[in-house]
Amino acid sequence: MSTPPYVAVVGAGVADPATFKTAEEVGRLLAERGAIVVCGGMTGVMEGACKGAKDAGGTTIGILPGFERSDANDYVDIAIPTGMGEMRNALIVRASDVVIAVRGEFGTLSEMALALKTSTPVVGLGAWELHKEGRRIDAFVEASSPRGAVDAAERLWRKS
Repeated sequence: MSTPPYVAVVGAGVADPATFKTAEEVGRLLAERGAIVVCGGMTGVMEGACKGAKDAGGTTIGILPGFERSDANDYVDIAIPTGMGEMRNALIVRASDVVIAVRGEFGTLSEMALALKTSTPVVGLGAWELHKEGRRIDAFVEASSPRGAVDAAERLWRKS
């Protein structure tokens, strides 16, 4: 039996209803394909992804910024408190085979950058566009839908 892929779903801790629903769909599709969802364990995109995964019978891991397991959202199966604040973003990335960034803010950008720095593939779903000297940097796969993001993530985890 092979080890299931660990896929991080990252994004803002405060998500509008459409973004929450997108993250929920990503989590559901990942669970249906046998992936374990890894996230920061809190609210917003993280909670949406965990809810979707749990609704599909999947497993979720929340790597928390604080010291209390009880801080995790209600859909986290395994809560790992770190006491590291935003520095826990590196742990989320290193625990994962692929990162899916759903929109997001600066914390999401840091997770994407850490993933790219450590050669962990990234799929962006409405995520940051990267530019250098006025030119677009194609550093990660872009998707236009939750299914497209999960399809791309699956292609990437199967390569590794």
